[in-house]
Amino acid sequence: MSLKTAGHLLVECLIAQGVDTAFGVPGESYLAVLDGLYAHRERIRFVTCRQEGGAAFMAEAYGKLTGRPGVCMVTRGPGATNASIGVHTAFQDSTPMVLLVGDVGSDMRDREAFQEVDFAAFFGPSTKGFAKRVERIDDARRIPEYVARAFATALQGRPGPVVLVLPEDMLTQMVEGEPLPRVQPVESAIAPQRLSELRELLSNAKSPFVIAGGPGWTPEAARDLQRFAEHWQLPVGNAFRFQDTFDNHHPLYAGDVGIGINPKLAARIREADLVLALGVRLGEMTTGGYTLLQAPRPAQKLVHLHVSAEELGRVYQADLALCATAPAALQALAGLPAPASVPWADWSAAAHADYEANLQSQALPGLAPEGPGVVDMPAIVATLQRHLPQDAVLTNGAGNFASWVHRYYRYHGIVKGHKTQLAPTNGAMGYGVPAGIAASIATGRTAFTIAGDGDFLMNGQELATAMQHGGKSIIVLLNNGMYGTIRMHQEREYPNHISGSALTNPDFCALARAYGYAAERVERTQDFEAALLRALAAPTGTLIEIPLSPEIITTRGTLSSITQAALAR
Repeated sequence: MSLKTAGHLLVECLIAQGVDTAFGVPGESYLAVLDGLYAHRERIRFVTCRQEGGAAFMAEAYGKLTGRPGVCMVTRGPGATNASIGVHTAFQDSTPMVLLVGDVGSDMRDREAFQEVDFAAFFGPSTKGFAKRVERIDDARRIPEYVARAFATALQGRPGPVVLVLPEDMLTQMVEGEPLPRVQPVESAIAPQRLSELRELLSNAKSPFVIAGGPGWTPEAARDLQRFAEHWQLPVGNAFRFQDTFDNHHPLYAGDVGIGINPKLAARIREADLVLALGVRLGEMTTGGYTLLQAPRPAQKLVHLHVSAEELGRVYQADLALCATAPAALQALAGLPAPASVPWADWSAAAHADYEANLQSQALPGLAPEGPGVVDMPAIVATLQRHLPQDAVLTNGAGNFASWVHRYYRYHGIVKGHKTQLAPTNGAMGYGVPAGIAASIATGRTAFTIAGDGDFLMNGQELATAMQHGGKSIIVLLNNGMYGTIRMHQEREYPNHISGSALTNPDFCALARAYGYAAERVERTQDFEAALLRALAAPTGTLIEIPLSPEIITTRGTLSSITQAALAR
């Protein structure tokens, strides 16, 4: 083994873990790592981002797409705290991620040196917090150990983010060392006795329902879920922002179980006598604020399958708790012997019929068909459905604007071989733009982002990153001149009291062009298809701005109707 700087050894360890792309903002605290990236530039690419929050979102999106930890590199203090939004997203979304933070030198530590932060306290492991593990590498000889452990921790059990703190002086030390082998996640299966218990619960059910989602799904696991559902004729709903887990075109698909849920689907879950929660945490959004399933003991019998033993029983006391990884578990479920017929076949067919009916657009009361700022949003989504490739990656941040895609777009999903939805279950604004750019850079597939005006401006600067690194995303920006979700809640709680939610916006098309994107403004529904086709054919990314009336606030009602209902209370 030859001597090398610790920063170079760190990069070699990342390469050994299969990392071919890292996202970040450079800092003087980790110059030795940047030099290592230069030395190995043919094997690992460093995507230079414009803000650490955008970089962390890109790394999180990479983790979702690949199933391997996305890597983000930032400097100390402000760099790390900016990146914390992506770490929190990775934690709540159960996404594998490794954040590398350049830190003050060891001789400066604990003096509140320039940009010094106690990262163990800030990111500290918590069932409510940021990272699964936070570690500081003080001994350069142990870099291979720490990096391998970071990847193992990020991947094993419930996936999530790990933070490695890198003192500046440690990274410049000369050291002997070689990377450890690539970490592979451990598969865990369901015990035969538990499978027998599950079969008995199914055999005694009259109206079962499956909620699927969460981390760790492979195309094989998704196909096994489909076989399991077909053998037992089970209706399947996808958890909040895991809408690509089960093919939305399948006759057993019942819809997405999340914000803006179809009221008929919500009623069906409440009426079920057995819920099989496969891979999901059963968080607040998927359970409708813990009302679809009452905590801690649901009215329905509950089978809860999750990769983490710590998650089982944490919120819900299940009748049958199964700790296993999705691929191994679903392979077993796909082979679970089913009867020749089940008593709930009509129940399952009705669930899919309710989903199909929910796809039919409905006129919002009080709106002219094509007045100023009024476009047919279901028709816009139908146009996306016709022209986006089946393997296109759809991304969004947080806001009511996403509800149009959530309700009307039909994902083919992981069963077709690719993850196709990237959306933050923690409700982080500003996620969609960098996630779409990361998807384009990492996969080369068509990347589509739907954004609101407030959402776009939180990370719109990453269009410069796309142009520099060959990313090409299509962004549809719905501009209603406000933080729409907040305004909606204001009207419900404090009608006609507008405070803090109005926005004065720039010329979005001019801004996008300044970054190098193509851009155009679409004000009529019939003009959108041609604009989308131009965007798909363009050599660069494209932003399509659609001015939208503030009245078009949800897929089911107008802003005025919300205000009137509040005033009538």
